[in-house]
Amino acid sequence: QVQLVESGGGLVQAGGSLRLSCAASGNILGVNAMAWYRQAPGKQRELVALIIRGGRINYADSVKGRFTISRDIAKNTVYLQMNSLKPEDTAVYFCATYQPGSWCVNYWGKGTLVTVSS
Repeated sequence: QVQLVESGGGLVQAGGSLRLSCAASGNILGVNAMAWYRQAPGKQRELVALIIRGGRINYADSVKGRFTISRDIAKNTVYLQMNSLKPEDTAVYFCATYQPGSWCVNYWGKGTLVTVSS
């Protein structure tokens, strides 16, 4: 079992910044990749950013150049630095891990709400 706890969400004006954190605990030795997803009201959950153990990173096109995913291995924590926020970034942001050897999410956090006002 892996437990994921997100924090850092809140209300921010357009153009502002937030940093989300995801603290992982439990059986994390097998975790190869972690990611941030988001789900806006009435929309499907979508991948925002992904970081793999070897350091490879992928971003959704909609956040490239504005969001940065990083991790602190010693703290078992993954971060999402979000700059130049837009109202369309408003969503619940979820942290996730993947099943070893696949791209199937096996654990989700409960999410943290980000609201960007115009």
